[in-house]
Amino acid sequence: MSLFRRKRSVPLRVSDIMSTPPITIKETESVEKAAKLMFENNTSSVIVVNSDGLLTGIVTAKDIVAAVALGKIGQDIPVARFMKENPLTIGPDAHITEALEKMREFNVRHLPVVDKNNKPVGMVSVRDIMDVLLTLLKIIE
Repeated sequence: MSLFRRKRSVPLRVSDIMSTPPITIKETESVEKAAKLMFENNTSSVIVVNSDGLLTGIVTAKDIVAAVALGKIGQDIPVARFMKENPLTIGPDAHITEALEKMREFNVRHLPVVDKNNKPVGMVSVRDIMDVLLTLLKIIE
């Protein structure tokens, strides 16, 4: 019998916990439409895509608050003016610990999940990861 136990792992991938389908908005659409999408889908971010459906940015609730604070609501300003360009992303096959490490290191709460062509396939959030961790903690108890 070995003195050391084999390391066991739970192979949870981003694709296992991400929200699908991704909530997207074209970069030419208005900030108001982004806010409406967030409200209708009970989320705090939307993925911004170009006319080919490829990721170009992300708009978060914080960006919407900035638009309101700056008096930019009601002016049909495109989300491209408020989005974070070239956001941090992750692939669907990445382990959830990699997602959490990226979120922590770069202080973000949402990671667009993209395929190899940079097309959004989902979104993973801190909340998604917390839900998994809570479930695992309950199992351990």
